[in-house]
Amino acid sequence: MAQARSARAPRHAPGSRPRSRPRVLPGGARGIRWDRVSRVALLIVLVGIFALYIGPARSYWSTVREAKHRRAEVAQLRRENARLRAKRSALRSTSSLEREARRLGMVRPSERAYVVKHLPKGP
Repeated sequence: MAQARSARAPRHAPGSRPRSRPRVLPGGARGIRWDRVSRVALLIVLVGIFALYIGPARSYWSTVREAKHRRAEVAQLRRENARLRAKRSALRSTSSLEREARRLGMVRPSERAYVVKHLPKGP
């Protein structure tokens, strides 16, 4: 029996598979290497999936950049709004109203206006 088992024993080392010879077709052509075809097909599919993600990713990043610019613009407008509100509250007082009116050349009805000409210009 030991001889029968050894006769049936494979010629290759245990744990390794025998290499199959590529099939040769008539005319000397070799058969289709399906392992390579499947690798190429998988690579094409992965590249296609990657290409489908490029557009949305670019759109996402441009939206993020635009949102950052808009937040900066809103912050600048809030500062300007606070400055204008402070100026409005300052102009509501009677002293500032009178000061602005005099700067524009206005006088009160009981006052007499004088215009001084040919003054030397300041430094």
